[in-house]
Amino acid sequence: MDAAQQEATARARELQRSWYGEPLGALFRRLIEDLGLNQARLAGVLGLSAPMLSQLMSGQRAKIGNPAVVQRVQLLQELSGQVADGSVSAAEATERMDEIKKSQGGSVLTNTGQSSSGSGAPTVKRVVREIQSLLRSVSAAGDIIDAADSLAGTHPELAEFLRVYGAGRTSDAVAHYQAHQS
Repeated sequence: MDAAQQEATARARELQRSWYGEPLGALFRRLIEDLGLNQARLAGVLGLSAPMLSQLMSGQRAKIGNPAVVQRVQLLQELSGQVADGSVSAAEATERMDEIKKSQGGSVLTNTGQSSSGSGAPTVKRVVREIQSLLRSVSAAGDIIDAADSLAGTHPELAEFLRVYGAGRTSDAVAHYQAHQS
């Protein structure tokens, strides 16, 4: 990839971060992992072609043009959280993904949003991802690590927080969060 392509990809990922809260590659990989999918199945559920999904994940394409697809992404994110907190089984998740695949967006998102808003406290993983997303929307990982390094001598706990949530893996951030909930 030449410098112009790298710059275009970085720009696309930054746009994705501003539009969707994070680069779509990270979001889609998380959905694949949490819901036990492969890229082809995810593309099918979302109503995208496999090449289009690949272009969005790699940053060759910045925006999801179809609002119904954006709404399906939101529904899958919610389902992923429910699978993570154990409120939805793998079998139920498969059924729900089939429903999401058939949905046109709109009313399904509204109904699901209303029912989930009263479903209790958010999962640890969801809280951690919100913190990660917020930090990463403010600054790039390298800048967060630089800030952590400058704080390490005087504020080691804060430096650790920045490193874990701003540039670390979600699993490490979940462990950190759980360790500090006493």
